[in-house]
Amino acid sequence: MKTRNFFRATLTILVCALVASPLAAQIGRRFPSERKIVNDPVTGVPLTFLTSSQGNGDSKIYPTHHQWTSDGQWVIFRSSRAPGQAMAVNETTGDMVQVTEAGFQGMLCIADHSMTLYFLRSPRLPGAGSAVAAPVPPPVAAAPPAPGAPGTKGGRGGRSGGPRGPAQIIAVDLAKLFADSAAGKLKASTEYERVRATMPMEMGAPGDMALDPTEEFAYVRVGREEAAKHLPADTKIEAPFGPRAMGAGPTGLVSVNLKTGEIKFIVAVPFQIGHVQTNPWMPGEIVFCWETGGKAPQRTWTVKADGTGLRPLWPEATYDWVTHEAVITQDEVAIAILAHRRPGVPATDAWGQSSTGEFPTGLGIVNLRTREMRIVGQVPMGNPGRSVWHVNGSPDGRWAVADDFRYRLWLVDRRSGEMAVLADLGQKTTAADHIHPTFNADSTKIEIQSAMLSTDNRSLNIVVVPVPKSWLARSYPEKIQ
Repeated sequence: MKTRNFFRATLTILVCALVASPLAAQIGRRFPSERKIVNDPVTGVPLTFLTSSQGNGDSKIYPTHHQWTSDGQWVIFRSSRAPGQAMAVNETTGDMVQVTEAGFQGMLCIADHSMTLYFLRSPRLPGAGSAVAAPVPPPVAAAPPAPGAPGTKGGRGGRSGGPRGPAQIIAVDLAKLFADSAAGKLKASTEYERVRATMPMEMGAPGDMALDPTEEFAYVRVGREEAAKHLPADTKIEAPFGPRAMGAGPTGLVSVNLKTGEIKFIVAVPFQIGHVQTNPWMPGEIVFCWETGGKAPQRTWTVKADGTGLRPLWPEATYDWVTHEAVITQDEVAIAILAHRRPGVPATDAWGQSSTGEFPTGLGIVNLRTREMRIVGQVPMGNPGRSVWHVNGSPDGRWAVADDFRYRLWLVDRRSGEMAVLADLGQKTTAADHIHPTFNADSTKIEIQSAMLSTDNRSLNIVVVPVPKSWLARSYPEKIQ
């Protein structure tokens, strides 16, 4: 009995040592495929679950950014399979590969034209402890987030605790990493990761970053102290707005040259910047929001990388609740104008009397050049989904997509005006996050995150939903085009 206990204790020690070792956290580590196809229980659309196990903390990159690598084969996401790290899954084989080693901060940025992943990382200061990221805690039971609020979910995070140094912009050579991982010939992380630039701590870079399509520049949000240096002395600084006590300014944007490391200030604004994103077709064009955690006095904004052209993307009225903007084509941005409150019923929170459906609401498409806006769809009146919530569109301009308050996926034919539920997804409204739809580059499928298979009704998996073949085969009269 003593011998058995001795071997059992020895085995436990070895397993714990392996988990804590650099090998267990190594970039390029492979995980077995979980890929499976499950038909949606209501629509019958085949849903490709690229991950399907429970409790691994999967979440997709936020829908303002690319999800697929430039070759269209891999989807990047975050998962606690490797705590605090980013992962890639091959859409065809289901193979999973760890693509960071020492954690990341904020947004994961996939390059348009190269097999490169960019992100911010603040390395631990000497003597601050292990460089291995702290485990991501499992989700706890909680009420669904307030309407229209992204909170701190959707691809943010992935950093470890403890004292940290200046923020570094890291580039990962995914092509080399995938090849070495498949061959079983992994090298040190320095063979795949390169520090492209370093940002001083006093800039307060929090991880909200976007990549210019030229891959020559990154645009990064900076904190209040840095932004205040660039505002006129008489500027009125905005106070927190709404019940989440968010939205206060100032904040700003800087441009970081990824070849030289040079940092240039772009713009300062008197409110809290969020959802920094770029136009994948137009170098130097940036879209961002006034982040309040819900409704903002003026949600959407745009500016050029040289600091010119700062303006509201779509001017909104006090009764509009605008949220979840996403650049979808060379000239267009999708926005959600919510309608989740009943007309005539006074607001019971500090967001104000808005989003009642008494005024036009729905999935809006704003033209960056002409400044025109068109509403292309809305959840039908009386439908239990209540309103569109998170929106996106196809790069070819044919389709728009949205989720609703039942966490279902809607598809819109922008030419005919038809709108239909594409996937019911079990209506898991207690999921750890919203489904956040995003189109791929060739406009044929949508990536989401869903708790449809989760027994706890919360943990998420990464899912790809196809545009139906019958929709893809549609042709239209010349007058509609």
